[in-house]
Amino acid sequence: MSEQEFDSQDQQKQIDEQWMQLAFEQAAFAASMGEIPVGAIIVSQNKVIGQGFNQPICQHDPTAHAEIQAIRNTCQNIENYRLPDDATLYVTLEPCTMCVGALIHARIKRVVFGALEPKAGSLVSSRQLLDTGYYNHIFQFEGGCLNEQCSSQLSDFFKMRREQKKQMKKQQMQFNLIQK
Repeated sequence: MSEQEFDSQDQQKQIDEQWMQLAFEQAAFAASMGEIPVGAIIVSQNKVIGQGFNQPICQHDPTAHAEIQAIRNTCQNIENYRLPDDATLYVTLEPCTMCVGALIHARIKRVVFGALEPKAGSLVSSRQLLDTGYYNHIFQFEGGCLNEQCSSQLSDFFKMRREQKKQMKKQQMQFNLIQK
């Protein structure tokens, strides 16, 4: 690899990390609402054109994943059901099957994700949907951008959730003892 190619890759990594930081902030909004902390932004021509965060619980909508919310927001903003030719999605967690399908239909150019999703990830972890040869649109993707930060955000959230459940169970047991 030439020095120029290395510099270009290093510069792209820095740009990706800056945009991923905004997706990370979107994920924090989700966590503050009791949603699984996943955030997403869509960038075109070096500007954020859409954003979203997980909201299935608050919206009473199983499809309200961060990626879907960002696609919907972008499409409303640009008044088109297809994304611009240069659009990149930054998302803090590897997309699931539903989100990969939506990204294909929206014609995203590139996806950059943070943490791997071992159970439901559909780009590299559980399934490699784009490798099947079934789709008429394939996008570029790259994982691991701010991986530690994104993974920690998710781990901390689930640790807090487990602690809350443990406390609720303890309170219920105490209540049951009082009732006897």
